[in-house]
Amino acid sequence: MAELQTINVEMVATEIIADERAQIAERLCFYADRGSAGLIVTTGGTGLSPRDLTPEATRDVIEREAPGLAELMRAESLKITPLAALSRAVCGTRGKCLIVNLPGSVRGARENLAAITRLLPHAISLLAEP
Repeated sequence: MAELQTINVEMVATEIIADERAQIAERLCFYADRGSAGLIVTTGGTGLSPRDLTPEATRDVIEREAPGLAELMRAESLKITPLAALSRAVCGTRGKCLIVNLPGSVRGARENLAAITRLLPHAISLLAEP
């Protein structure tokens, strides 16, 4: 598994949102559309439980999916636990913002983020181009 690298980012907000598809979608749009965030990272709601609706909410708002990022997260996580195959995480873009779904567990979120961290600066810079 990749080690979690540090990237130079400024956190502009954190928020806890109920497991409601419309509310998740609304907040994703809010942060992506205001232009102050090049990256939105969600945690939780990516499993198989009936309340796990983050991937659906994300698909409701993204304009383009970035399946390679989600595939890479699952592939790297599968090296650690077979439970990674149950992840339904989605990654995609809305405007100039990249949205990444991570698992809800701290360990899972760190492992998944570590898998893609080296790619994030380049992805964000591509989205910021005019």
